[in-house]
Amino acid sequence: QVQLVESGGRSVQAEGSLRLSCAASGYTASSYCMTWYRQAPGKEREGVAFIDSGGSASYADSAKGRFTIYKDNAENILYLQMNSLKPEDNAMYYCAAGAEGSAYLCWTPETPGPAAFPYWGQGTQVTVSS
Repeated sequence: QVQLVESGGRSVQAEGSLRLSCAASGYTASSYCMTWYRQAPGKEREGVAFIDSGGSASYADSAKGRFTIYKDNAENILYLQMNSLKPEDNAMYYCAAGAEGSAYLCWTPETPGPAAFPYWGQGTQVTVSS
C-alpha cells in the first residue's frame, strides 16, 4: 500500500522560505513522475513542480526561479524548497506520485491533471502573509 505523508507547511511572511517534505512508503515504481500540486480556496488544484525517476525536474511558470523539487532516494522523501514566497502561494500543498511507467507525465506539453496521479498525500497548509 502506497502512503505519502506531507509535512513542513506553516505560516510565513512574504519573501520567506519553507521546505515541504513528503515521506513515501510502499512506493516501488522504478520509472515514475512525482509532483507537488497545490490548491487555493475556490481554485482548481494546479501542478507546481515535477520530478522524474531520473531526477530531472520541471516547473510551472509560477514556480520557476523560486521553487526547487528534489528527492532523497535513500530515505524515500520528496522535497519542495520554496523561496521568495508570495501571498499568492497560499494553498494546501499535496505531493502525488504516478504509477509505474509514468515518467513521461513530467514532460508533457500540458501540465497533467490531478487524475493522472493515483497516489496522493493528505496535504500540508502553506500560509503566506504580506
